[in-house]
Amino acid sequence: MTAPSLAAPSGTTPRLPAPTPRPGRHVLADAGAMVARSLRLVRREPDELVLGLVLPVMLMILFVYVFGGAMSVGTDYVTYATPGIVLLCAGYGASNTAIAVEQDMSGGIMDRFRSMPIVASTVLVGHLVASIVKNLVTTAVVLVVALLVGFRPVATPLEWVAALGVVAAYVVAITSVAAFVGVLVRSPAAAGGFGFFMLFLPYVSSAFVPPGTMPAWLRGFAEHQPVTSVIETIRGLLVGLGSDARPVTDLGTTAVLALAWCAGLTVVFLGGAAWAFARRRR
Repeated sequence: MTAPSLAAPSGTTPRLPAPTPRPGRHVLADAGAMVARSLRLVRREPDELVLGLVLPVMLMILFVYVFGGAMSVGTDYVTYATPGIVLLCAGYGASNTAIAVEQDMSGGIMDRFRSMPIVASTVLVGHLVASIVKNLVTTAVVLVVALLVGFRPVATPLEWVAALGVVAAYVVAITSVAAFVGVLVRSPAAAGGFGFFMLFLPYVSSAFVPPGTMPAWLRGFAEHQPVTSVIETIRGLLVGLGSDARPVTDLGTTAVLALAWCAGLTVVFLGGAAWAFARRRR
């Protein structure tokens, strides 16, 4: 009795056997390897890293010394604008993540990952963690520059921890959106276009001017979009002020709304990115 032939029918492409999945306990090891890879990619692109550190300095000088004199927000403009600049720089970092994910998806590296006995979707985890690390460094740069130009927070140590936690939650949310975009688009230019949207969104919020100064048709969007609630929470924690530069009276509701926005965006878009990732082929 002869053994069954494994040869592919004539005219068809033979299919390689699927790699044996690794046990669940190795998923963390796979994710750790992908995080290390993403961080090495950041180190190998010093121009992106330098721009990510220089951009906060340029934006702080621009808003405080160029625009600040013309803004009337009821307090020192650096005090009002610093939370917005933090989120603006985080948006820039997320746009770079979209480009990095797209380059992975359209490059040959993904074919190699899919042929290995690893959880290939941990590639997204690597980009997510690397984005958090980069954006927390950028946040530290923004705060240091802000302190040098007159930012004087009144937060307690616990409020500082809470504010940084909200920033981290926002970074996770927008990086999840960026990962979803990076999986869907088919070119780095299209992924880079996401950066424009993320840099534009904080401008139509309470980041740099009170929404009450905007036209009625725009005010509703500015007051109810996710960036505003995140900025209000960070501003309230660090300096105790709201969007109208008055003392905060109900920070708890705003903080819950901000975290709900971040959690919702993370679940929807990270889940969508994983779903699209599993189905996309070059």
